[in-house]
Amino acid sequence: MFYDKWLTNKHARYWVKEWVEPFLIALILALFIRTFFVQAFKIPTGSMRETLLEKDRILVNKLVYRFRDPERGEIIVFKYPVDRKRDFIKRLIAVGGETVEIKDGDIYINGKLLTDHPIIRQNYYYNREDWQYGRSTMKIKVPEDSFFVLGDNSGHSSDSRNWGFVHRSALVGKAFFIYWPPNRWRVTK
Repeated sequence: MFYDKWLTNKHARYWVKEWVEPFLIALILALFIRTFFVQAFKIPTGSMRETLLEKDRILVNKLVYRFRDPERGEIIVFKYPVDRKRDFIKRLIAVGGETVEIKDGDIYINGKLLTDHPIIRQNYYYNREDWQYGRSTMKIKVPEDSFFVLGDNSGHSSDSRNWGFVHRSALVGKAFFIYWPPNRWRVTK
């Protein structure tokens, strides 16, 4: 009853029309955009160092993989396979059907040295004898609809060498821009 009287008041109608409606519309648009198009993330660890530093804030394109497959070398955000409530970020190294081998710090795909991506080529990737998929001389076949991912800072990254593969259904999107801090503004590579 009070609410009905209050809304009949010109001042109250003006306040609702000028402040509440725009706020609700903005909130709905923001949630829609965040859900389907672009989401911001904060980098928590140094696993992607030097490409992404701790506390960098990035934008992730959540729409791109609805129209095309992820490509080798892209930085992807995904639901961590061990705890799907957590988001992880790593570089895509191999796709389903490919065989990966880490040898002397280099990546081999289907027996051939990976040379076509400069960022991957400049990093040294360590073998980890205590990890399921990181042992030396091990050739890892990536299951269909899955990806093998590694952190650029291989010595300080828990990645596919440890917990295995990222299934396509776990993809969140592609990292594309560092927006904070301002001195690090750049498109991710």
